Amino acid sequence: MEKLPISACIIARNEAHQLRRCIGALSFVDEIIVLDSGSSDGTADLARSLGAKVFVEEWRGNVRQKARCTELASHDWVLNVDADEELSAELQQEISEFIAKSESGFSGCTLPRKTRYLGKFIEHSGWWPEHLLRLFDRRKARWVGRDPHGHVEVEGRIFRFRQPLYHFNYENLAHHLDKVNRYTTTLAEGLKAEGRRFRLVDALFRPPLRFLRMYLLRQGFRDGWRGFVLAVIGAFYVFLKYAKLWEHEENSESTKPD
Repeated sequence: MEKLPISACIIARNEAHQLRRCIGALSFVDEIIVLDSGSSDGTADLARSLGAKVFVEEWRGNVRQKARCTELASHDWVLNVDADEELSAELQQEISEFIAKSESGFSGCTLPRKTRYLGKFIEHSGWWPEHLLRLFDRRKARWVGRDPHGHVEVEGRIFRFRQPLYHFNYENLAHHLDKVNRYTTTLAEGLKAEGRRFRLVDALFRPPLRFLRMYLLRQGFRDGWRGFVLAVIGAFYVFLKYAKLWEHEENSESTKPD
């Protein structure tokens, strides 16, 4: 396949166990950028051996790190990929056909992400299809959002691809819960920095609403026991975010002078 004028951008830290699969599915792009934030498992060396341009810089937070990685790209069209993702062969072909139409008039494209969870790809629960804007003209784009869930906004029309971007996010339940713990800490800190206050109504009603949306409205029950587990953890995720916001406020109050 002819190399396309696209820069694939990956932020990474200790992703050597995932990186070969991810970069292996990017052979059709002209440039692969890996922005490493101090790996200790050989991620940077592996990325170089696989043909990527590697930069090692300190961690800025998810949004700023991805924005920085985009700045390092040589091409205007940027494909943002996480180290635990893999473009299907069909999606690679779709992207090639899109880029060949140089007068497409689009500023960005969404990729439908399909996540493998505990040995099986999830078909419902709000996880499929999860349309993410990942291919974009950086001249018309900017990174926005609250850590750890930043995203790209573009000025102009958006094209939607149909073939899947595979996602291998969680190795097991312990890994999933570890990420929930880390992500909710970051989210609570972000809410506090924005001046948001803890409200009991959020902790009481938002978690069960998340469960109902994932399990019933998004038909998580059709994913079997995996769908049930995802809905329960999804509800816990929401609860923990607000519980940690409450904890921040309690700690702030306890450190105030009498």
